Amino acid sequence: MLLSDEIYGDFRVEKVVEELINSFPVQRLKGIHQGGAGYLVNPDWNVTRYEHSIGVMLLIRILGGSIKEQIAGLLHDVSHTAFSHVVDFVFGNQHENYHEQIYHSVVGDSEIPEILGKFSYNCEELLFDDSKWTLLEQPAPELCADRVDYTLRDMYRYGHISKQEVQAFLNDLQAVNGEMYLRSINAAEWFVQTYYKEVIDFFMDPLNIFSNDRLAKTLKLALDKQMIDIHDFLNEDDALINKIKTMEDEELNEILDLIHPYVNVQEDEVNYDLHRKSKVRLIDPSIINGQGIQRASVLSERVKKMNNAAYEKSIKGTYVRIC
Repeated sequence: MLLSDEIYGDFRVEKVVEELINSFPVQRLKGIHQGGAGYLVNPDWNVTRYEHSIGVMLLIRILGGSIKEQIAGLLHDVSHTAFSHVVDFVFGNQHENYHEQIYHSVVGDSEIPEILGKFSYNCEELLFDDSKWTLLEQPAPELCADRVDYTLRDMYRYGHISKQEVQAFLNDLQAVNGEMYLRSINAAEWFVQTYYKEVIDFFMDPLNIFSNDRLAKTLKLALDKQMIDIHDFLNEDDALINKIKTMEDEELNEILDLIHPYVNVQEDEVNYDLHRKSKVRLIDPSIINGQGIQRASVLSERVKKMNNAAYEKSIKGTYVRIC
């Protein structure tokens, strides 16, 4: 099977990977938008969990990760519910990890264990302990394939970085003992700036905050009215929202009608309609050079300032006025 990815290029993958890609849990991710409800107010915000999952797998491959870690990367997001992290707002989950809480059951109830067993892989050993997959996941503020891919993918797709910049960054990236490092402080500064374009400027964009907030309110109300149940969240985005629309509930449709591409919102700390704080997401890549391994913030005052500004913005949150 030949995979073509807009970030990493073309790759031929093994039969086990092909069968996993063609499985229902992975194919469903084509209908799950990475940015939650954002695509409802800006159709260009259209990156899917499927594209991200393929990308994470390929980045691990490029860095020399084992086929097992590549599979773990491919499958790491299969339990994401419709509209991704919107479900965390529905349930008041401040850790934004609902998909991790249901991962075991979603995988276990799917054809994934059978496919892995067919190729002599143990599902529980491969998927249910991700601490061994150190390219895939690392605690912040380190780099990892998950964090790097969603940053590069979103920012490239949405026109904030060029293909040349992406390639220069990837050329500077290396894996040492199963962990990701950069060779130069210039690459680190570029990625830190790009990462905050993602998690501050994009995630906390007033339009993003508005759409996710209003959709979360809609879904919570639909649950309270027993018009949907928790199993509906394992459908695709459009299937879930269409189910609510077909109920023809006036109260629900009134909220949904506000979520459209022509809505006008702006940030206003004085006259605001909603306020949302973001999960604190900081990045401080490690640089490996002749002096050993050092944090970027130790070598760069610019990185330190960007981190401080990002922390302050996350704590302050976004104040949104609906115009």
